[in-house]
Amino acid sequence: MSESKPARSGGAGAGSAESEVVDLCRDLIRIDTSNYGDHSGPGERAAAEYVAEKLAEVGLEPQIFESHKGRASTVARIEGEDPSRPALLIHGHTDVVPANADDWTHHPFSGEIADGCVWGRGAVDMKDMDAMTLAVVRDRMRSGRKPPRDVVLAFLADEEAGGTYGARHLVDKHPGLFEGVTEAIGEVGGFSFTVNENLRLYLIETAEKGMHWMRLTVDGTAGHGSMTNTDNAITELCEAVARLGRHEFPVRVTKTVRSFLDELSDALGTPLDPEDMETTLAKLGGIARMIGTTLRNSAAPTMLGAGYKVNVIPGQATAHVDGRYLPGYEEEFLADLDRILGPRVRREDVHADKALETSFDGDLVEAMQSALKAEDPIARAVPYMLSGGTDAKSFADLGIRCFGFAPLKLPPELDFAGMFHGVDERVPVDGLKFGARVLDRFLDEC
Repeated sequence: MSESKPARSGGAGAGSAESEVVDLCRDLIRIDTSNYGDHSGPGERAAAEYVAEKLAEVGLEPQIFESHKGRASTVARIEGEDPSRPALLIHGHTDVVPANADDWTHHPFSGEIADGCVWGRGAVDMKDMDAMTLAVVRDRMRSGRKPPRDVVLAFLADEEAGGTYGARHLVDKHPGLFEGVTEAIGEVGGFSFTVNENLRLYLIETAEKGMHWMRLTVDGTAGHGSMTNTDNAITELCEAVARLGRHEFPVRVTKTVRSFLDELSDALGTPLDPEDMETTLAKLGGIARMIGTTLRNSAAPTMLGAGYKVNVIPGQATAHVDGRYLPGYEEEFLADLDRILGPRVRREDVHADKALETSFDGDLVEAMQSALKAEDPIARAVPYMLSGGTDAKSFADLGIRCFGFAPLKLPPELDFAGMFHGVDERVPVDGLKFGARVLDRFLDEC
C-alpha cells in the first residue's frame, strides 16, 4: 500500500457548484475505471488523482491510498464550524462496470451531452454523485462556507466487486480516517418518483440486501461422450441450477419495505398489498423492478462452466449464483438454497456481506427532507430498501449509520432502474444541477 499527498495548487475556478457539476461529471466519465472483478482493468488511480487535484486546488489536503497497484481511493476531511460534533461521511465509488461501446448510442467513455443528458458508463452509478460532491465542496471552499460539522470525503475503488480494494481496505487498515464519524450518505437514494402533479416522492435508502455470491460445484464420473453415463456432473448441476433459477422465494415484508408501502399507499390514496405483488407493482411504474426485488430473497444463476472437449464427459461442473437476502432472513435463505439445490451440490461463497437496515428518523433525515423540499416544493422523502449492496456495508462495521442519498430529480419517463449497469446509461443535466443545489443545502443543515 502506498500513500501520497498531492501538493496544493493555487487558483480556484470561478462559478458555482451548479455551473461546474456537469463538466466534472463528464471528466470523470472519460476516465475509464472499468472493474472486471480482478486486476485486469485500468484501475482507479487516474480518477483518484483527478479527484485529489480538484480538492487540493481549493485548499484541502487529500490523501490517496493504493491498496494494490492501480487500485486507489482518495480521502479528505473538511473542518466544520463545530469540530466537537460527530462527523459526517460522504462516500462515492469511482469504479464502474465494463461497457461494450458497440452496444451504445454514444460511446460509454465519452461523457457526451445529448438529449438533455450526460451519457456514459458511471453517469448514475455513481460518477454523478462524485461530481456533485466535488462541485459543492469546491464552491464552499472557495467561498469560505464551512459545514456545521466535520465532513469526511471518500472517493473509493472497487465497489463494483465488493469493495475489497476500496472501502473494506480503508476500514480495516485506516479506520482513523473516519474518527468521530457517526453518519454517512452515499448511493443509491434521493432519486425522484413522480406520483402526480402535486407529489413527487424521493426514495432514501435506509436498508439494503445482504449478499452471497456463490460457486456451486457438482462432481460426477468422467467418461467418453459416446457412452451412457448416469452420473453426469453437467446434468446434475443444470437440473439444480434450473430449480434455483425458477424458484420463487416467499414474500417477506421488512420494516423498511412496510414503511415504504405505507408511505406510497398514503400518497396514492389506495391500499397496497405486498401479498398481491402483481397489483402492487403495477402502480409503481419505472421503479417497480427496484421495489419488487426487495420483497423476497433472490438467487440468480449468472455463470456456468464445465468440460474441455465435445466427446469427453467432464468429472466436474460449476456455476455461479448472485444471491441476495433480506435483513433478518439470512438463515432462512441459506436453508432454502440447500433444500432447492439438493445434496449433490456443494455451495461455497466467493463473496458474502451483511444486510443493513436503519430507521427513517433523526436530524439527518430532517435535513434531507428540508433540502429536497426547498428545491422541489412537492417533494416528499420516503424510506426504501436497495436490492443490491454498497460500500455502506464496510462503513457500518465502524458503527456508522448509513443512508443512500444522491439527490436527483428525474423526468417521469426515464427508466432510472435500467440505467444501473445498463446500456446507454445517462443522467439528466438538470438532474445533476438539482442534485448539487440539494446537496449544498443539505450540508448547511446536517
